[in-house]
Amino acid sequence: MARKHSKRDPYGDLDREEGVPEPEVLCWLCGRPTAKNIIWHHPVPKSRGGRDVVPMHPICQQTLITNFTNSELQRHGMDVDGLLANPTVRKFVDWVANKDPDFTATIAKKKR
Repeated sequence: MARKHSKRDPYGDLDREEGVPEPEVLCWLCGRPTAKNIIWHHPVPKSRGGRDVVPMHPICQQTLITNFTNSELQRHGMDVDGLLANPTVRKFVDWVANKDPDFTATIAKKKR
């Protein structure tokens, strides 16, 4: 039997206001607007007791994962300025600032 409503959008049949733009979601790390790909990242890893999530671009999240261990991310917590103090992350954010919101690229592997 077919569903009456979409599983992903149960309120899809309700009249929504036309012409009202959805609020812009900004990336927690770089501050650029996000597009269709939003990653909900745990600034403090779940394995370290983190519960809060923040919106990020996939490329920004991959940069954090590449440059920091879980222990370092736990120490920084929600302090984005502390993460941006890292020269590698600052260089990345400056580089990605003028890119399209859906821009993706390969990131170097973790340094271990």
